[in-house]
Amino acid sequence: MKNKTSNQSGFTHKDFASVLNKYNYNLNLGDITAGTIFSKEKEGFLVDIGSKIAAYLPKDEMIIYQKNFDQQEMINETREFFILAYNKKSEQLILSIKRLEYIRAWERIKQMEKEDIKLKLIVHEINKGGLLTLIEGIQGFIPNSHIVNIRNKNLLMNQNIECQFLLINEKSNKLILSNKRAILTKLSDTIYIGQITKGIVSKIESYGTFLIIYGINALLHISEIKKKEKQDTHTQLKIGDQVEVKIIHIDKKQGRLSVSQKNL
Repeated sequence: MKNKTSNQSGFTHKDFASVLNKYNYNLNLGDITAGTIFSKEKEGFLVDIGSKIAAYLPKDEMIIYQKNFDQQEMINETREFFILAYNKKSEQLILSIKRLEYIRAWERIKQMEKEDIKLKLIVHEINKGGLLTLIEGIQGFIPNSHIVNIRNKNLLMNQNIECQFLLINEKSNKLILSNKRAILTKLSDTIYIGQITKGIVSKIESYGTFLIIYGINALLHISEIKKKEKQDTHTQLKIGDQVEVKIIHIDKKQGRLSVSQKNL
């Protein structure tokens, strides 16, 4: 996350420690400190953090996702701030709320991912690749390949969608989610290995046939077609056909099923 203010205010990280010692700030770059906003400036706010010189909170470092708010209401607010850097010219510490929120948001996200919880999130944007949503103010992406009701994708705008984590990477600010994982988790008492069920053919490839079972993608690999019927079954299937199969593998991580026609 780049900070535009840093290039405009002339603050530096290089001699940060010596400056802090000189002015008895008793703080370090990256520390979290409490302070009270007491004055609104042209491009930010002055903050009393208990030091001789007031710290500065640039507008660009205020908050992640809340765009419309009354800046005057922030006067006299006491809260925590992230110490971002030091401005040599004004001899002020530069503070950030945005960076603090970002750090804490990722801490909560990593805990949710660790617990592998199921989420209900609002879709705020739709693009060719999938759906965009927000978790703790951080943008999340649900790829088309992990959306159960892909045919009605455009109807999901501003709607809640169930999902679980697929991949998170704080360093690259990457947050990928799966609707299929959440639905498969929800159906854990309904779908089980060895179950005989029926699926609708959705796609046919040279290596096998894809079926939709309870809204979940299932692969009927060519090696799982009955030997004597392999040639005829695979070539004669068409999109929309209903096929009886047995579930042989459940991939809960990717939200996929593998099925077979053998030993039915």
